[in-house]
Amino acid sequence: MRKLPQFLIGFLLVLEATQALAQSAAYTETFYPSGALSIQAYLYRPPGDGPFPLIIYNHGSRAGHERESWPFPYISNLVLQNRYVVLVPERRGYGRSDGPTFSEEIGQDRGQHFVARMQAEGDDVLAAVDFSKTLLFVDQGRIGMMGWSFGGIVTMFAASRSNAFRAVVNQAGGSLVWDFSPSLREAMLDAARRVRTATLLMVAQNDRTTASITTLASALREQNPATEVIVYPPFFPSHNPRGNPPGHVLFSDQGTAIWENDVRAFFAKYLGRGISGESR
Repeated sequence: MRKLPQFLIGFLLVLEATQALAQSAAYTETFYPSGALSIQAYLYRPPGDGPFPLIIYNHGSRAGHERESWPFPYISNLVLQNRYVVLVPERRGYGRSDGPTFSEEIGQDRGQHFVARMQAEGDDVLAAVDFSKTLLFVDQGRIGMMGWSFGGIVTMFAASRSNAFRAVVNQAGGSLVWDFSPSLREAMLDAARRVRTATLLMVAQNDRTTASITTLASALREQNPATEVIVYPPFFPSHNPRGNPPGHVLFSDQGTAIWENDVRAFFAKYLGRGISGESR
């Protein structure tokens, strides 16, 4: 059989990757129940029947933009590389989900009321796990979760209350409020001590603080040896409209080239790649 020239093989591989990326950018809007609420979500899936691993992605806060729909297409790159299903819930009060927005319900409070709201948003994430059981192309034995900022808080709370997850990633969860919310610190440390799932904690050196990650790591390791921590060098985004500490923006679409391979490798370690038994 005649071999293709190397340059042609390279071209075909690039073409295949480009086509896969285009497919990964498409999502299906769906709604699922969380108690009495209806939660909007964006569902990305690779081609084929599966069953595929599932990643639930928990977004951060977006004050003043809560009712906008943000499907986070850059997260779907996980589908491209590892052939995962990705579900992005809009949680209560975001997008077209039911419930008051975070700003309406909490305002500037960062005490027990704030913690209760984060736990309630954790309910919406656990309800997403229940919803995933209706998706025949999802492998229920290979579910992961990741979240950034407020989504990282919700990730830790949800992981502490369920054994459904095989791996979770916390990207700078709580770093913006850690230093001035004793209630949050206490609640997150309590959650960390109850998490038995393999956990990857990530933060940049020039976020508001790294303590929300490093302190959690110490608490996690007391009972959970499958804990990994990455503290990235200082990150400086090209734009920062919300005026956050520059390192916090690392986990937006501006910083994916820095951390995405670490996330892929971590999930591949605990969830495998694509369909069970696949070599890809």
